[in-house]
Amino acid sequence: MAKRSLQASPGGIQQAKRAFALKGWTQENLAGEVNLKTRQPIWRFFTGQPVDRQVFMEICQVLDLDWREIAKNPPAEFLEPGETVALTLDELVAQVRSQHHDTIQHRCGILQLLDVRHPVNIDDIYVDVNILEAVANQQCLDVSALNNLDPADFNRMGLGMIDQPQIPGVEAVKNYSKLRVLGKPGIGKTTFLQHLAVQCNQGEFAPEKVPIFILLREFAQAAKRQDDVSLFNYIHQTLVRSGLTNPAQLERLLIEGRVLMLMDGMDEVINQDISATIREIRSFSDKYHRNQFVVSCRTAAQELALHGFTDVEIAPFSSEQITTFAQKWFVTLGGTANSQGQTQTVDFTADFLEKLDLPENWQFRQLVVTPLFLHLSCWLFQGQGQFPTKRTAFYKQGLDLLLGKWDENKGVTRDETYRGFLLPQKMRLLSQLAAVTFEKGQYFFEQRVIEQYIEDYLQNLPEMTLQPEELQLESEAMLKAIEAQHGILIERARGIFSFSYLVFQEYLTARKIVATHNLSALEQALGGLVSHITDPHWHEVFLLTAGMLRSADSLVQLMKQEVDALVAQDPHLQEFLMWVNQKSKSLPDPKLATTRAFYLALAQDSSSANQFALASSLDQGIFLDTALENLLRDFAIDHSQNFAYAHACSEALNNILVIVLDAGFYKSLQQIKDQLPASHQSQEQLETWWQNNYANWVEQLKDSVAKYRNIHHPWQFNPEQKQVLNRYYDANQLLIDCLNSNCEVTETMRKEIEATLLLTQQELDDREWQNN
Repeated sequence: MAKRSLQASPGGIQQAKRAFALKGWTQENLAGEVNLKTRQPIWRFFTGQPVDRQVFMEICQVLDLDWREIAKNPPAEFLEPGETVALTLDELVAQVRSQHHDTIQHRCGILQLLDVRHPVNIDDIYVDVNILEAVANQQCLDVSALNNLDPADFNRMGLGMIDQPQIPGVEAVKNYSKLRVLGKPGIGKTTFLQHLAVQCNQGEFAPEKVPIFILLREFAQAAKRQDDVSLFNYIHQTLVRSGLTNPAQLERLLIEGRVLMLMDGMDEVINQDISATIREIRSFSDKYHRNQFVVSCRTAAQELALHGFTDVEIAPFSSEQITTFAQKWFVTLGGTANSQGQTQTVDFTADFLEKLDLPENWQFRQLVVTPLFLHLSCWLFQGQGQFPTKRTAFYKQGLDLLLGKWDENKGVTRDETYRGFLLPQKMRLLSQLAAVTFEKGQYFFEQRVIEQYIEDYLQNLPEMTLQPEELQLESEAMLKAIEAQHGILIERARGIFSFSYLVFQEYLTARKIVATHNLSALEQALGGLVSHITDPHWHEVFLLTAGMLRSADSLVQLMKQEVDALVAQDPHLQEFLMWVNQKSKSLPDPKLATTRAFYLALAQDSSSANQFALASSLDQGIFLDTALENLLRDFAIDHSQNFAYAHACSEALNNILVIVLDAGFYKSLQQIKDQLPASHQSQEQLETWWQNNYANWVEQLKDSVAKYRNIHHPWQFNPEQKQVLNRYYDANQLLIDCLNSNCEVTETMRKEIEATLLLTQQELDDREWQNN
């Protein structure tokens, strides 16, 4: 049987004393480095007395000595009972990998996905992640410049994050021997480490190493129970269950750098245990520095620094990664029951990706860059065959995940730093923060600003007795908790925060409006919302508010009044709306509201009118007016040097004449067309006609169109009126979007709004008088 102790030879003692002197330590220092509670083994080591062999080897390791050179009569290997042959290092690695293989596959090879009743093989669902080598919140940016970004121009998920170079996750692990992988909740940190463990286990990555996967919260809990904060002992206990009982073999693997250490969830260790855990990781990774170390942690907890580790961040999914994930998800989990109750696999991938790309689903596109929300989207899509028509339910489900359900699903218990806040109280706080920042146009805010908003909220709580200094400390702690525990508020750059997703800020702002405690306050809150009807930043808040109200009648009525007031005081705009209404009534069996909207758009921008006409399947008269308007707008461009344009004009009029039904108008257009020069005339003849006749010819065409079709009038709006009309058009579109958003609006209110859409103030007053 192998000796259980070792002792230093006289020459070894002298060599050890020289190494000890170079360190400049005391014996107490050395004992601490070896995790000994007393320095007696150190004294025994330097006096040549027997010392426990593991302690002897650790002392030598700390002093950068080869224990075989220090020990008296060192054995060739430490053998277990029954072993007769010493293993080479490669043989030992192969043996341990074989013994530990099933444990790794069981621990890391399957995933328990949210709301999925059965485990899933990791290879069936995993998508390779990309890594940002520059951590986003380490950059220094100006908050005012960020808030001046147009929401149409910045990524609504990343809120303007500049694209950064990315590298594959496995490449990052190869590049850095000590790596800390940061990321937001649900971005795939744990799954990435599990993937690395499985790939190593299968020989696809680092086949010369033994994979060790540790959940740091479980390590911290075990260390507290056993009063032993030792990663070595914890790993050894894990390997004992796989059949590796000899700690010297683990020591040899670690000394030789043949271990891939994967430590997941630094942020999941509770506060009272985190300091000891970090110290042990630092000590262990320094002592066994030849090994490969990967630690995962939420971005918000990165102040828990690890000496010698390089911080990187998991990047959001690209469109290619989203496609790959969806394909794998629906192949693996896309099962539906047939009429016989048997499960059939249905691949929804193409339908999912096609509908995800639709304009009305752009909000979902901003969330599915995070694997957690992509999984949730696939799960809902499989059940409904479409994305939820009420986005409010999806957003609420997403927030519930971040506020606790995701941790519950993983078995994680967080520190309580919310003054005992339950979920409804947390939602009220977040709704208040969202509303006050959104009202001020703050998508990004400095740390002290958001802490002040938290203080303001806390001060208004009943029985709040904290002093100002205590309030400030409390607000700082709560901001850290919101960021670290839930990832709803995150640090985008140094000292600059925002909501992790703009849709969450918008949803919570709408929730604050809807959750108003009484009818009078609700009317006031809705009035405040309606004051933003011309601000495109508030578009989504209107839709979400309408969707959350038990009855949206009051909201859409207030919106209608605000929209009509935009143009009520301008006589010229009122005259224009009168023409719009008269023109729409001239069509046979008109859909008045739709037709009025078309002619309002036509008088401003024919391209918008084209889209409106095609989308609405309107009648031939509208298509004729569109074609004429397009032609007249084209004539406004100088074609004096393009003499072949006369032939193009003739062809265009030929096409228009095909759909003209009015005999008088047909004759007028034909006469105007006949004035065009023949295409075979010389360039000199064409130039002469163009200079002498073109301007008068265009005026004849305009007069004929105005006479017979009553369009293309010279309204001559000034810049301010053009701006008002654009706002008026967009506000009416928002009103219609709200009505079509699956909100609760009575049929009477819906018909009244549609009937009075785009009417003049006089027509509205007359209608109200008739109804009364």
